[in-house]
Amino acid sequence: MMRNVNLKNNLNVNIRKVTTDDAQNMIDFYNVVGGESDFLSFGANEFKRDLLEYKDYITTTSKELNSIMLIAEIDSKIIGIATINSSQKERTKHVGTLGIVVSETYTGLGLGKVLMNELLEWARLNGITKKISLVTNENNAKAIELYKKLGFEEEGLLKLDNYIKGTYQNTVVMGLLL
Repeated sequence: MMRNVNLKNNLNVNIRKVTTDDAQNMIDFYNVVGGESDFLSFGANEFKRDLLEYKDYITTTSKELNSIMLIAEIDSKIIGIATINSSQKERTKHVGTLGIVVSETYTGLGLGKVLMNELLEWARLNGITKKISLVTNENNAKAIELYKKLGFEEEGLLKLDNYIKGTYQNTVVMGLLL
């Protein structure tokens, strides 16, 4: 699966499924963007993953019919990662947990929305997923606005479950029934 999309500013972006060859670049990317945003669950250089373990994780995830990992790249450089991870347990395999990270340099160009739509379209067609869940910092207004536009509803608030730059902050839990 590979798609080319044009973002604002006429940037041409490749969106494709992750392979094990991407593992190190993904780890590096997460460690950089962790320092760019206060809205992720980790900070700069806090995405500590062993390369071989992460390659195994990619291999396992790619075999799951209800999980997907996508990369957005320009000239083979990762600028975004979009995932839906799902349990393989019978009772909860219909729920996918969505995560999207876009490099700060490329925010505001519509990439988040493109990646969201890719994931949601895939989820609607995979024959298993019936619900998408996500969590985000309650101060992440742009993301919450996008999620609501796409049909997500707020399902709950996790109080003071994040500690960012000296303050405790709340996390919003959101869901979309497909």
